[in-house]
Amino acid sequence: MAKQSLWLRCEKKQFERRTAITPTTATKLIDAGFGIFVERDSQRIFKDEEYEAVGAKLVEHNSWPNAPKDIPIIGLKELPESEDPLPHTHIQFAHCYKQQAGWSKVLSRFHRGNGTLYDLEFLTDAQGRRVAAFGYHAGFAGAAAGALALASERRGQILGQLEPYENEDAMVSSVKKELGGSGKGLKVLVIGALGRCGSGAVDLFRKIGVEENDILKWDMAETAKGGPFQEILDVDIFVNCIYLSSPIPPFLTKQQIAAAGKDRQLRVVVDVSCDTTNPHNPLPVYDINTTFSKPTVPVEVGEGNPPLSVVSIDHLPTLLPREASEQFSANLLPSLLELPNRQTARVWVEAENLYRQKLADAVKVEGL
Repeated sequence: MAKQSLWLRCEKKQFERRTAITPTTATKLIDAGFGIFVERDSQRIFKDEEYEAVGAKLVEHNSWPNAPKDIPIIGLKELPESEDPLPHTHIQFAHCYKQQAGWSKVLSRFHRGNGTLYDLEFLTDAQGRRVAAFGYHAGFAGAAAGALALASERRGQILGQLEPYENEDAMVSSVKKELGGSGKGLKVLVIGALGRCGSGAVDLFRKIGVEENDILKWDMAETAKGGPFQEILDVDIFVNCIYLSSPIPPFLTKQQIAAAGKDRQLRVVVDVSCDTTNPHNPLPVYDINTTFSKPTVPVEVGEGNPPLSVVSIDHLPTLLPREASEQFSANLLPSLLELPNRQTARVWVEAENLYRQKLADAVKVEGL
């Protein structure tokens, strides 16, 4: 009998092709004595047969609600909205610990079902750094989406549906082609440039040919004075890659945009951080998340002024689903191997303690 089982659920978010456990990682878990159940999923970048070939047991699509209650359910994106209680242990990105829209209702489902949430965003190492993150590929893909949006704007068009790329090289080639062969001549600004996400954005801009001096790389030192920042208006593309952990002054405001009028160079904002519904969103110039089918939302700029659009897709790494999944899953593996000892293993103990704190807050808000 397996010392620990895991149930890899399908992803129900449209266009989401990534996964938390790849066949490579499944192999290593099975070799360590785990039992791996994998829901059939035609949307996932890896074929069902790839899992079956390494010894995972295939189960019906979206059947996790009927899984044995003692098997943790692992996925990536949040579950579809529902009132149903959640009795299982879930490992996923839940987006409900920073008072995002509907956060308390999400947690109330765990309360009613007596389940447990281990939020992937808050699995951290001894230094407080996330054990696994999609940050690099989020920044890389976000910068690409921004460049594609700019290319469309220059043609007088709105960026159409985005499709996942087979690999990074294919993405870079496509972006360069849409820009007429190269990104040379563009001026871009990345805030959060020293982090994983920011480094991905900077790398994409380099690979499409933006000259080094035209890639403004800002981090905490440059933003310490507090926004709003005029410099954002003086580039073609601005990419926000910060991790918002406390209230900060806005980076960009509607008043700034209006005051700049026709002199504004900025055409595209890419909000990789996507704190859209966070009350302290540092980019209060838009209020909706965009999607792969409609990647941009226009900003109100006033009559006669040049257009400005925002890319605010909250699962950008799925534009590179295979590479992003392999990297994330490999980084998550050491923590998954400790799952059988989650009552004592630091990474899981701390994640559960945080869940209990957030659950208590939600119970108060919901009056449960």
